[in-house]
Amino acid sequence: MQSVDFNQAPFLLIWETTRACALACRHCRAEAIDWRHPDELTFDEGAQLLDAVAGMGTPIVILTGGDPLQRDDLEDLIQHGKQQGLRVGTIPAATPRLTRDRVASLKAAGLDQMALSLDGWDESSHDGFRRVEGSFARTMAGAAWARELGLPLQINTVFGAWNADRFAELAALVESLGVVFWEVFFLVPTGRGAELDGCTAEQCERLFADLYQMSRRVPFIIKITEAPHYRRYVQQQAGQAGVRPPAMRDIHRHSAAPPGSGLRVTRQGVNSGKGFCFVDHVGDIFPSGFLPILAGNVRRDAIGDTYRTAPIFRALRDADRLKGRCGICEYREICGGSRSRAFALTGDPLAEDDSCGYVPEVELEAPARIRQTRQAK
Repeated sequence: MQSVDFNQAPFLLIWETTRACALACRHCRAEAIDWRHPDELTFDEGAQLLDAVAGMGTPIVILTGGDPLQRDDLEDLIQHGKQQGLRVGTIPAATPRLTRDRVASLKAAGLDQMALSLDGWDESSHDGFRRVEGSFARTMAGAAWARELGLPLQINTVFGAWNADRFAELAALVESLGVVFWEVFFLVPTGRGAELDGCTAEQCERLFADLYQMSRRVPFIIKITEAPHYRRYVQQQAGQAGVRPPAMRDIHRHSAAPPGSGLRVTRQGVNSGKGFCFVDHVGDIFPSGFLPILAGNVRRDAIGDTYRTAPIFRALRDADRLKGRCGICEYREICGGSRSRAFALTGDPLAEDDSCGYVPEVELEAPARIRQTRQAK
């Protein structure tokens, strides 16, 4: 997959094709409801967006929601994206709309990868989180259909304080599903998720350890979202093992992708507005779906120009503008902290991310410098 200059284009663009969804998930950033907004982007507008995404050199687009299966033209959008040379993924909700025939239709349209959400280790825990009975069973059925039809399967899981200690059970379940990609989200408290507790810094470190060990043995990609300090963790592990720390291009990918797997991960560290862009159901442009600072709208603004020049995007790509511990951390170029979480908790997208417990070297050295100065006097 081609290299992308993050100052010029995102590696990945997510388009929220609709906000309609029959689920009522506890962490939903969009607080989705089960009806489609009358001002959603039309097919023609969506096709123009996909043309623009391909034109600026972005290789991957994800058609998400809400529940993208609520759009009857989803397959047409997939086909159009493929015609433009994009790699296309989608994330259907586990509702009665998720059927074998629809999964087959997505594959026939050229879909590169289908993602399903799995946030519980069994029926009770998952359905309780999704707030709709039967969603676990539908997720398992969808996973089976994807395997049967040869459609690369991704599982998305969100971790917070409520399930941080159930990693082993969740990981075992994911591993049993024949996935090519596990995307692990760390809760950003926005939307309905504002009522939930995210992982503490200590819980993050424990999960990083588990994820790192798992990534070294499984045959699928593990990608971490909204916890960029995992890149710092990987660098530290390499240093403690007495080997050369992995280059930034290696941080995201510790496992080889199986032949025929759908999407790939970037060779650089992606963060909100830095290699990443989000377009919502009515065309509004944001650095991330979890970072709702409006930068433009595709109905009036060119997506490429907005990504390159909007003040919020430019600020997020400048590590020297970070504040607190993130601003002085020696890992700020490959990490930078979750800008979405910083904004959700402080209202400042450049503030430090308090889910990271790492103390930067410059902060550790400060007391020593003070002692040396006193001794010299």
